[in-house]
Amino acid sequence: MKILLISTNRNQLPMPVMPIGACIVAQAAEQAGHTVFLLDLMFAKDPPADIQAALTRWQPDAVALSVRNIDNVDMRNPLFFLDGLQGIVQTVRSGSCAPIILGGAALGIMPEQILRLVPDCVAVIGDGELVFPQLLDRISRDEHFRDLPGIARIEKGVFQLNSSAAAGFSATCPAPDYQRWLNIPAYRSRMATVPIQTKTGCRYQCVYCTYPKIEGNSCRLKDPGSIADAVVRFAAAGLRDIEFVDSVFNAPLEHAMAVCAALARVKHHARLQCLELNPRDFDDELVSAMERAGFAGMGITLESASDPVLQGLRKGFTSRDVQNAAVVVARHRIPCAWVFLFGGPGETPETVRETLLFARKHIRPGDVAFFNSGIRIYPGTELESIARTEGLLTRPAEEMLAPLFYLSPEVDAEWLDQELKNAMNSQMNFINMAAMGHALLPAIHRISYLLGLRPPLWRHTGIIRRVLRLAGMDV
Repeated sequence: MKILLISTNRNQLPMPVMPIGACIVAQAAEQAGHTVFLLDLMFAKDPPADIQAALTRWQPDAVALSVRNIDNVDMRNPLFFLDGLQGIVQTVRSGSCAPIILGGAALGIMPEQILRLVPDCVAVIGDGELVFPQLLDRISRDEHFRDLPGIARIEKGVFQLNSSAAAGFSATCPAPDYQRWLNIPAYRSRMATVPIQTKTGCRYQCVYCTYPKIEGNSCRLKDPGSIADAVVRFAAAGLRDIEFVDSVFNAPLEHAMAVCAALARVKHHARLQCLELNPRDFDDELVSAMERAGFAGMGITLESASDPVLQGLRKGFTSRDVQNAAVVVARHRIPCAWVFLFGGPGETPETVRETLLFARKHIRPGDVAFFNSGIRIYPGTELESIARTEGLLTRPAEEMLAPLFYLSPEVDAEWLDQELKNAMNSQMNFINMAAMGHALLPAIHRISYLLGLRPPLWRHTGIIRRVLRLAGMDV
């Protein structure tokens, strides 16, 4: 069969993300014997025209749409991306009678709502590289696929979802040929990194998180040797800026240590980073192993430095772990990004001040703090139940596709915004969602790349903010 796979994500803020899932699925379909063309809309100037041209050229037997994001999870400036999905589906249907198959992280979060938004499509849920080739096989033989694991659909007005199966899971690290499927120079010039997963799934139970719905609540580990081999191959091909995009890199800790050891044994010449470290299993031994492995940047996702909020978010660690992480970071050379999420259950003015005091006291001048406030509420999460119990959410689950956010009733939104702005005004290495969504950011990425800077660019946040302020910009 001839397959047109369209990566629909066009969001370039804070930087464009290479579509790892779409590339893995494209490669899996090709290995199953299909002819695959991947159309990446990230940098398309006229997406409808590009889609029409691809339909005319390829005359596909099936069209697959990879849908990464529902919205930008920004309470202050929310952007809903699925209006664009409706337009893409309409464009495809105007130029082709081929069946439309949906997939991607967004479908794992709200499959029913999205299928009702774009009717008469079928969705792949879970491991697309396993399910998608099986679905194509059924379609090619004109056989029904109602019983196929990992398939969702609306049938006679009723949502149907077959539970996905892990049969066929491979411990080999998926390393798609990004240079074949994507416009790599366009991504590199905008400071994009090459994504690699060392595992899927997450054992933590954060109240707001969708990872258990997307990947499962148990970890399926990739072989450390195959991860190192993938890094070597990418770096040898000129793709040296590599990011591990696991839900939590250091959980389980033993696997992270094994991955670092495998990387240290090979000469990869890559610049590695990961932005999802948990302070619970974070010590000198791990960071030393990361240094030997070639890490150029790391990020610790705290959300808060206050115990009432950490407990309310079910983060699985305490403020003592947070303080210990700061001590460990200070003893090593790897630049560190600290990620904070204000306004969760248990947040009060006192806990906000406690967290900001931690940030001012412990975050090194060459590191960076990312501030966000308000938490996106997704159906099926514990946060949804909390919001309903507190009377903050009355909308039914089927109407939660458009962005909805939780903010602790103990915190005034305007007061919180001002507190974060005050912190940013006193610390040039502190930034918020508004700064990460600044219209000039793509140009800053391209200029920085031309000047020879390489990821992670957030290492230079303080300098960039000072330059922009000298130019009269309030960032």
